[in-house]
Amino acid sequence: ATNVAETSLTVPGIRFVVDSGLARVKRYSWRNKVEQLQIEPISQAAANQRAGRCGRLGPGICIRLYSEEDFNKRSEYTDPEILRSSLASVILRMKALRLHDIEAFPFVDMPSGRAIADGYHLLHELGALNENNRLTQTGRLLARLPLDPRIARMILAAKEFNCLTEMTIIAAALSIQDPRERPFEAQEASTQAHSKYRDKDSEFISYLKLWDWYQEQYQNRESNRKLQRQLRKEFLSPVRLREWNDIHQQLRTLVQDQKWRFNQVEATYEELHRALLSGLLGNIGLRSETTREYEGARGIRYFVHPGSYLHRRSSKWIMAAELVETTRLFARTVARVEPQWIEQTGRHLLKKMYSEPHFDPRRGQVMVYERATIYGLQVYQGRKVGYGRLDKKHARELFIREALVEGTIRKPLPFLEHNLALIEEIESLEHKSRRQDILVDDELIYRFYDQYIPEDMHQVATLEHWYKHLPAEEKARLKLDKEELMRHEAVGISTEQFPKRLQYDNLSLSLSYHFEPGSPRDGVTLQVPVYALNQINPIVSQWLVPGMLEEKVELLLRSLPQRLRRHCVPIPEYAARFVDDVAGDDELKKTPLLEVLIEDIWQQKRIRVKSSDFKEENIPPHLSMIYKIVDDDGRMLSSSRNLALLKAEHAPVAEESFRQLLDTDKGAQETLQDNKHITTWDFGELLEQVQIKRGRQTVLGYPALVDQGNDCRIDVFDDPQEALTAHRKGLIRLFKIALKEQIRYLARNLKDLPQLGMLYMALGTQEELQEEIIDCALIQSCLAHPWPNNEQDFNDRVKDAKGRFGLLLQEVIRLLQQILNEWASALKKHNAIKAHKATYDDIQDQLNHLIYKGFLSSVEYASLQHYPRYLRAVQLRIDKLKNDPRRDQQLMQDVHTLQSKYERRLAQLKGVYDPQMSEFGWLLQELRVALFAQELRTPMPVSVKRLERAWHSMSQ
Repeated sequence: ATNVAETSLTVPGIRFVVDSGLARVKRYSWRNKVEQLQIEPISQAAANQRAGRCGRLGPGICIRLYSEEDFNKRSEYTDPEILRSSLASVILRMKALRLHDIEAFPFVDMPSGRAIADGYHLLHELGALNENNRLTQTGRLLARLPLDPRIARMILAAKEFNCLTEMTIIAAALSIQDPRERPFEAQEASTQAHSKYRDKDSEFISYLKLWDWYQEQYQNRESNRKLQRQLRKEFLSPVRLREWNDIHQQLRTLVQDQKWRFNQVEATYEELHRALLSGLLGNIGLRSETTREYEGARGIRYFVHPGSYLHRRSSKWIMAAELVETTRLFARTVARVEPQWIEQTGRHLLKKMYSEPHFDPRRGQVMVYERATIYGLQVYQGRKVGYGRLDKKHARELFIREALVEGTIRKPLPFLEHNLALIEEIESLEHKSRRQDILVDDELIYRFYDQYIPEDMHQVATLEHWYKHLPAEEKARLKLDKEELMRHEAVGISTEQFPKRLQYDNLSLSLSYHFEPGSPRDGVTLQVPVYALNQINPIVSQWLVPGMLEEKVELLLRSLPQRLRRHCVPIPEYAARFVDDVAGDDELKKTPLLEVLIEDIWQQKRIRVKSSDFKEENIPPHLSMIYKIVDDDGRMLSSSRNLALLKAEHAPVAEESFRQLLDTDKGAQETLQDNKHITTWDFGELLEQVQIKRGRQTVLGYPALVDQGNDCRIDVFDDPQEALTAHRKGLIRLFKIALKEQIRYLARNLKDLPQLGMLYMALGTQEELQEEIIDCALIQSCLAHPWPNNEQDFNDRVKDAKGRFGLLLQEVIRLLQQILNEWASALKKHNAIKAHKATYDDIQDQLNHLIYKGFLSSVEYASLQHYPRYLRAVQLRIDKLKNDPRRDQQLMQDVHTLQSKYERRLAQLKGVYDPQMSEFGWLLQELRVALFAQELRTPMPVSVKRLERAWHSMSQ
């Protein structure tokens, strides 16, 4: 038996009834605002009605599939429909008829208070009732339509959006059971048949497509029987379609009775769905970010029904014609909607929250971020709205604090321009003096403005209008005095102590000061145009500016060991005297600060101090210059306290910028054009520097001879070190050309060359080694400092070299023999310790660093003379390894910590020469001697701690 069996119709011939005791009952959940089709036990009255179906015309038998005890426990009657339905329609009718409030109406079965509240809530959602539960104009119009309130609201909105033609079709469809059938045994076929009506965004539009198809078939039918057969073939219910058609006619008549016009032009997607949305605001949903689940109104969660076309699509926002709970909560008949439509349609339901009120310089007023939700779903966030209409008092306070006190206003009025300039001037004094107690606090400045600015002022436009009409004397009152802004005088802060610009040879570069301990910007910053990057000498920067030098010298003196420091007390007086003595001596400041200080201590106290005695790692960062690199338009490219790293990072850009500058200098271009193939010194004096003008700045270029293989050319470099490297190779080439006869003779008589070539074989050919030997001897005989810079000097060097070149060549060969022999011995022993992999790899790296193709002419001769000792130290280390491998591992770990830092920094420099890094590299070699072969001695004291201090000093 089903619910059909409970009707009063007499069906003849029934003798047996099997009653399951269950029925699918439609209930409205006021808690979740959804219709539920739940299977639940029927009442006793319903069971008796089912039993009455058999034996109407004669004896019959009813078989109940539940116990008598279960039957007796069931309720006597089925719940009245008023207790199972939404009360919105009832309340609306009662309001329209001016009956008692529903709470006071004498119902036979009184609905619960919560069900009544839900009815009121739905009417509020539809805009039918106001805050006092009185009918609105919309409510009066809805009451005139004998329809479900939601359907009525859609039709009313359709009149506004000019889509009544489409809405009456959809409203009629929503009032019947879906005419599309999906038999269990033909689900795939039915889905295929229904696909022609499918719309990718909206199932409501699917109804319109189905309607159009049905109307076309109906108009062109041959007979009703054939039409019904065709409909069943398309898995459509003829009965429901006929019902749909009848209801549609009734709705059209209803609309016509209201004297409303049907649209002749097809409605747009937005128009139709905004009208639908007006009745379905409680059925909107926002898709979850991670699943196919949707979050609905008031925290409910649901899925799009599997039978829906949109089940597999992922629209962010949807609305549904109904939410039905079966095994899960499902949305049926859904469509994509936009959040803007929800905002506009549900404006009366939005809950707005505000955060982060602030002054917006672009808009010229105090703004706040607005966030809106509807039934707990976020419709939008981060929207800027004026704060003044929400809280005028607080908006005014923020306007004064941010626009006036902080000066974020875009176009300051005259009084504000004057006040901000004063504040900037005093803040500059604070940065220079490294104190934050000169400028009065913001609260005092706020109170100053607070006494003059009108109560309703919170935007620039009204401020400008108010100020424009102020008398002159009142305008003058708005200007602050310097005395009002300063707590005390800034003693000793002058342009001489803290200059605005720093002179680098012919360059005048901008300086800025910032006081913010712990910040990368803390200290003094030198702004360097990228084209002048390679001109900057880090030695000059060690001296900072006069106003900061005394603090740096004092801290350097305090970093000395006690035995040395005690000779310089009182330290503050010593530092002050030193700064006074060096003041104004620009030539002295081209010497490293530590060298000058060490010499001063010797002159004053007759105490010998070494650079390594100073613990430069104890000097705070703000006493090291910051370099800010800017492009031609003044935009910052990078900033750092490490000049060498900046040069490495921006080397290509700096070179390109300098070349562009060089191309605009006619004098430099003429020099370069005339000296492209040089084989003898016939071009006059080679200047150390050339000046290239760029606006008010003068950039220095460094001319150099460049080796081209068979001859040389003159080029101009922006980096003096790069120019020296190129010039050295160019001079060697020019001397080779000048001494070619003597070199040819000596090369033919190098008796030891074959033997040396055998030892050198792993690195290069015998011919390449010969070139290396000759280059090294040429450097020793011809390139003693200072290098020649004119024809006479060059010729004198050539003449002198002819007399001693042969002797120097033999000296180089003797040193090379020692180096290669020691290297061969080291390699032999090295191959025997492959079992000790870590030590083997470490020694391999060391040998590769010392001995490589071209090392003889690349390494300074003074450093080459230490090579035999370094290589003997390697052999001694290998000899000791067998007796105590653990000790070797510990010592190697100490070296590796420093070696890793050194190699990382070398990689960052990208080949840019750094004299400090070069010196540190040789100190690492000496450290290896001191740790692994102490018996060989080192020319200076070295230890891990000393090198750590030296590294920290370099990093600073």
